[in-house]
Amino acid sequence: MLDRPEKPEFDHPSSIIYFRVDNIGDAYERFREAGVKFEDQPHVIAQMPEYDLWMTFFCDSEGNLLALMSEISRVA
Repeated sequence: MLDRPEKPEFDHPSSIIYFRVDNIGDAYERFREAGVKFEDQPHVIAQMPEYDLWMTFFCDSEGNLLALMSEISRVA
């Protein structure tokens, strides 16, 4: 996924690596329990016709910004 930075603090010369997960809430909790410090909580980035795109951002041990992303179905 390529996009422009959402906030000024995300505007830097390196790329963000997005990791797709099935359940962003579960992954967020597992990472937090392992000591990962997140920039935010999982939140909706975009509402697509059949799913909502959720993301949350965190930094690795070298300060690189990374993200978890998940497509949550809106169709029952």
